[in-house]
Amino acid sequence: MRKEFKTIAESQVTISELMLPSHSNFNGKIHGGYVLSLLDQIAFACASKHSEVYCVTASVDTVDFLNPIEIGELVTMKASVNFVGSSSMLIGIRVEAENIQTGKVKHCNSSYFTMVAKDSDGKSIKVPGLILKTSDDIRRFAKSIKRYDNKKMRRQEFHETDFVSEEHLHIVETYNVKIEQ
Repeated sequence: MRKEFKTIAESQVTISELMLPSHSNFNGKIHGGYVLSLLDQIAFACASKHSEVYCVTASVDTVDFLNPIEIGELVTMKASVNFVGSSSMLIGIRVEAENIQTGKVKHCNSSYFTMVAKDSDGKSIKVPGLILKTSDDIRRFAKSIKRYDNKKMRRQEFHETDFVSEEHLHIVETYNVKIEQ
């Protein structure tokens, strides 16, 4: 039987992986697409652990690449449920890379994935609520509400705006563009 509420700690997931040359891009750094794949996997694991059902990625709200990851570094990803709606969860993920020879650790990425719980028929289903125990839990939940409200406002603004190009010339002309009509 699924719980009605869960602590954040009950659903947290941590993974570590050594970065290999096969994960690198043409510049010799770890490819961002590979990191995104790992992020999606840990978001799925965290959301599924919280909801106890299959989950799908609804959106990737933020992916901030802060520092490059080098071949040979040990990458650790820590995922937590920061916010829950009725069937959705906002999963916050922190990515750190450690030089295993020196022990130096750097923050490389912060990401936020919106995941939705699904039943066996593919319909969205209710997820357990969150038990907030620490000031960090409360801060992350409150910031997630703000992030959700901003996302909803951007979506509404985009759909309400009539994008008649002539009416927006004054906006685009201040950017690095050349208009040839």
